[in-house]
Amino acid sequence: MAESVYKVIELVGTSSDSWEKAAAAAIQRASASLRNLRIAEIVELDMQLDDGKIRAYRARVKVSFKYEGGD
Repeated sequence: MAESVYKVIELVGTSSDSWEKAAAAAIQRASASLRNLRIAEIVELDMQLDDGKIRAYRARVKVSFKYEGGD
């Protein structure tokens, strides 16, 4: 197997429905502009509140993709 290098970025996805949809939104958006996505790791889950009610679910996601040079 050839040696490879991967870059890791952190994204925050949001959804008014669930943490699962928030994480999926982050990955869907990243896949529109990045190639060779490999791993997604949920780092943190939280919620935005408004007057004690849930306004949005937020998922902080680390995503790795194959590094092809440049920065």
